[in-house]
Amino acid sequence: MSSDRLRKTNYGPADVFAYFREACQTAQLSEALLDKCLPDDLHRSHFYIVNHLARGGDGETPQQITDAMQVTKTTISHSLSVLEKRGFIKTRPSVSDARSKEVFITDAGRDFQQKAVAALTRLYGVFLRDDDFRVMGEALPSLVSIRRLLESNSAVGPD
Repeated sequence: MSSDRLRKTNYGPADVFAYFREACQTAQLSEALLDKCLPDDLHRSHFYIVNHLARGGDGETPQQITDAMQVTKTTISHSLSVLEKRGFIKTRPSVSDARSKEVFITDAGRDFQQKAVAALTRLYGVFLRDDDFRVMGEALPSLVSIRRLLESNSAVGPD
């Protein structure tokens, strides 16, 4: 973000940093709760991949999943191997490119994803109250907007 654009707002560099610091801390705390809801031998990265496939990434190539997850190809390859051994995904040769493969979620993978979401929802239900749900509902469109902005500018680097 250019300092010229910041000067035209009431938002300063410290405010931008504070916003993303809070978003990161919120994500870290939420991830710690997610970890409590997963089987001992599975990691949140495995859940994220299955969740991605369940939300509409079914049939993507490992490279597309790598790009979506913002991790290395080696990390995705290892995670896909773990998930395939667990029966949560199936890989098949790509119809359009014989050199590639496509990844599909299985019924067992959907079951794992749904059980993890249900467990996490129950855990949130222990402490979230009506006002919290209202605040979250009001904040969600803004979070989606910022996430999309970050996704569309992920190739931007420092000056």
